[in-house]
Amino acid sequence: DFFKMEAGSALKSFVEYTSEHHFPLENIPFGTFKNPETNETHCCTRIGDFVIDLAVLHDLGHFSGDHLKGENVFNHEFLNTFMAAGRPAWTEARVTIQNLFAEGSSFASDEDGKSKTMFAFDKVEMTLPVNIKDYTDFYSSKHHAYNVGCMIRGPDNALQPNYTYLPVGYHGRSSSIVLSGTDVRRPKGQVSADKKVPTWSDCKRLDFELEMGAYVGVGNELGKPIKISNSSDHIFGLSLLNDWSARDIQVWEYVPLGPFNAKNFASTVSPWIITLEALEPFKIAHQEQDPEPLPYLKEENPSTYNIDLHVGIQSESMDAPHEVCKSNFKHLYWNVNQQLTHHAVTGCNMSTGDFLGSGTISGPEKSERGC
Repeated sequence: DFFKMEAGSALKSFVEYTSEHHFPLENIPFGTFKNPETNETHCCTRIGDFVIDLAVLHDLGHFSGDHLKGENVFNHEFLNTFMAAGRPAWTEARVTIQNLFAEGSSFASDEDGKSKTMFAFDKVEMTLPVNIKDYTDFYSSKHHAYNVGCMIRGPDNALQPNYTYLPVGYHGRSSSIVLSGTDVRRPKGQVSADKKVPTWSDCKRLDFELEMGAYVGVGNELGKPIKISNSSDHIFGLSLLNDWSARDIQVWEYVPLGPFNAKNFASTVSPWIITLEALEPFKIAHQEQDPEPLPYLKEENPSTYNIDLHVGIQSESMDAPHEVCKSNFKHLYWNVNQQLTHHAVTGCNMSTGDFLGSGTISGPEKSERGC
């Protein structure tokens, strides 16, 4: 819900919503839901407060373009089939939906078609949108890496020598990625106050991590790296991510190979994936990187996105969330294109549905720390 589109949108829909709504006609996110009439899981989008069944729209003959007129790529439990179709299909779907739901369209007066495809968001069950094949979590916020390094090694040696040369990352656990709203069980594990002898205990230092993640739409063959010049064509879209972390378990286990059980019990993702086309109005120049990236990571016009992010905590006794931090996607030192390119530079084969976490997104101020 933190992808807020600009007020005064140029596009107008017959679906009513305020100018401050997160889901105007310019957005067109993608997700999956259970159709309340058939109980089947289909791919969907959202405009205003309505979820739109794309599989039924396809069955009604509304996707007639070159890339989508054949197989109903939306009649699936996950978005993977649609994602694998590539950017021409993604663009065609987006434009088709925008035309259908525009003010004055023929579909605006199709009461039967609307009743079969449009459902109130608060009446439907969203589902995990992607069958996530592999999950990689990066460490791409320089501010966050510096803060952690100061705690461990002191400010003079906070950043490791490799940090400004490559996007640091590690392989996570895709099986425990869950949809927003799923209960997360407090983990148990080994903890050690003196870092010498552990005890078995409930986690007492459960933490959130404000992140975003990128979904791979089109993969690459084993042995064939992805070039930085076309890496964005492989990225289907971005999503919010909370990478839960058990800090007391992490402190004891992370030497020498890094976190293991401290991060494998749950990672929460948004039901909606926002395409790069929807984020185009928020594209900005990427921060200067010093030293200059090696040639395989150097873009001609490096960019990122100006996306405001907020974290609120709400207990059962609280009426409203209390904001504990705010940050921005632009604070990442390594952008999404560089993350994907570096991941595949060895010839690692990326697959449709792979998920790349950004790492904790922290800004320069204390109030902008993402965990």
